[in-house]
Amino acid sequence: MPQKQGVNLLQFYRGRFGGGIDGMMARMSEIFRGLGMNYDFSGLTGSTMDSHRLMYLAGEQGLDKQHKLAEELFFGNFTHAKYIGDREFLLECADTIGLEGAAEFLDDPNAGLEQVNEDLEKTVVRGVPYYVIKGKHKLEWSTATRRFPACF
Repeated sequence: MPQKQGVNLLQFYRGRFGGGIDGMMARMSEIFRGLGMNYDFSGLTGSTMDSHRLMYLAGEQGLDKQHKLAEELFFGNFTHAKYIGDREFLLECADTIGLEGAAEFLDDPNAGLEQVNEDLEKTVVRGVPYYVIKGKHKLEWSTATRRFPACF
């Protein structure tokens, strides 16, 4: 299968958020450092549809597996500048968590597509991470740390 193309993450963010990106990146770097991690924004961004489809497959194999896959994807993407649209990265994450049938699933461009599109139609997601807690609390990355404790 042909590799899906990505674009430079920092250039994309500058185009989307303008001058405010420098402060945002500094704050994200500070948060990551506080957790003992490096926020690496030197990679690529692009279509996340295959990662969403893979998350759907993981959910079909159990919520625990879906949570583990999300952690692998976010960790690789945000701390090692792995491209979320890269098939090899997606399969590496799937293999790490023991997700069965990932390669075959991704080979079929329609597998899980309807389900993912239905989920995406239910809410407007402008950035990740995006959390839905208990089916009712919807938190975007920009407000998650402030609002997260009130969800429990």
